[in-house]
Amino acid sequence: MKIVVLGGAGKMGCIAVQELAQDGRVEAVVIADRDVAQARIVADIIGSPKVSIQPIDLTDSEALLGVLRGADACLNATVYYFNLPVMEACLEAEVPYTDMGGLFHNTRKQIALNDRFAEAGVAAVLGLGSAPGVPNVQARYAADQLDTVETIHIFDGIRSPAADDVNFTYAVPTIVDELTLPPMVYRDGEFVACEPLSEFEDYWFTPPLGLLPMHLSLHSEVATLPISFQEKGLKECTFKINYWGMAKETVEKLSVLADFGFAGRDPVEVKGQHVVPRDLMVALMADHVPPISAFLAPPQRRPPDWAKEIVTEVRGTKDGEEITYRVGTVTCKGALPTGVVPARGAIWLAEGRIPPGVHPPEAVIEPRPFLKELEEREIYTRVSISRWL
Repeated sequence: MKIVVLGGAGKMGCIAVQELAQDGRVEAVVIADRDVAQARIVADIIGSPKVSIQPIDLTDSEALLGVLRGADACLNATVYYFNLPVMEACLEAEVPYTDMGGLFHNTRKQIALNDRFAEAGVAAVLGLGSAPGVPNVQARYAADQLDTVETIHIFDGIRSPAADDVNFTYAVPTIVDELTLPPMVYRDGEFVACEPLSEFEDYWFTPPLGLLPMHLSLHSEVATLPISFQEKGLKECTFKINYWGMAKETVEKLSVLADFGFAGRDPVEVKGQHVVPRDLMVALMADHVPPISAFLAPPQRRPPDWAKEIVTEVRGTKDGEEITYRVGTVTCKGALPTGVVPARGAIWLAEGRIPPGVHPPEAVIEPRPFLKELEEREIYTRVSISRWL
């Protein structure tokens, strides 16, 4: 099978490329990226004859179609702003599609393409990264065991860096959006907008993470889980993270800049030139993203020691008894799940295991076999059950 990874030279896309190149089911992996120099670095580190490079400008629709035609699946690892146009191209090229998330609002727009994909016989799975992605599958596992589902609470815990570490953990534009846009939660049958960095609580994760401060963040899981489990009576769904895996001090600095308008999207005139404050801030922050070597290591070396656990707590009833499932997926390889999960999803799509239409992960990814595949990359899932007296 041949899989195209759009943004394959990026920090998360490169992990997906390596995962696909190492999988015996995959015959060819295309790094489709505008940064050819970076793509060559990725290809050289991976060192697989399966990997090829194709320059692409996603604003050139004909060029994008040319890259996609003949592929068995497309893994979109670009910034989520491109999700909709890439889906349109996949629909035209009749290529199955997956991505790493649409940050709630974009995800809801993408779901609306379901009928067109179904009619064309093309499959798409949205938000299939570490989070969103893993929490959706975790929630599906727990919900399958329960008669009713009352609450779904997601906690994305990442080992906190040193206070003087000002690096970003993934795409700068996405983090800026998560920091400044109102988080959406689902409560009592309604989607509600909350304040960024609000509703803090301390949560215990599996060692070596331990106790971490968690806060609300805008995320795609909340866009789909309430719909998927509406018939089971879901009343509340939230997503929380600990400073997006960055140092608290770095997030506080960004918050100050946002308060002073540097996250604004309206142009500001400066010495006769019109500048979008947010574009300037994102450009300046680009120097604070670790190099590819921090995310991708040759096969003979272990990835960085970045501990991470994604936990989904699902509370409901079984045979009238109130039960809470805690499903935790943990790894000491940090960013690895964000690339491995969509890579495995792209393979499932290429194998025809996903039906036509646009789906959230919880609707079409079978939890047990999928989570079992992740164990091959030392990404382990544990389940605990609490019964209430």
